[in-house]
Amino acid sequence: MPKSRSDRKKKVVYTPPPSKEKPKVSPRWLVPTMLGFFIAGILWIAVYYIAGSSVPYMQDWQNWNLLIGFSGIVVAIVLATRWH
Repeated sequence: MPKSRSDRKKKVVYTPPPSKEKPKVSPRWLVPTMLGFFIAGILWIAVYYIAGSSVPYMQDWQNWNLLIGFSGIVVAIVLATRWH
């Protein structure tokens, strides 16, 4: 005679042991530094396009200004990957 569903052995679900590690915490300087680089990069590019002709050193550097601005943004993104 076939067994009923209640008579079958139920599968045991694996539950991992509780973790005793403390969650990682970001250093306090990380977020302000990340935001500072991001804002500085955006502002550098904005100033280059809006008022670059009236700022003496920006005229001399020409398209290197884009590299400077995007470098600030890239540094901010790298710092963002370390944020917990």
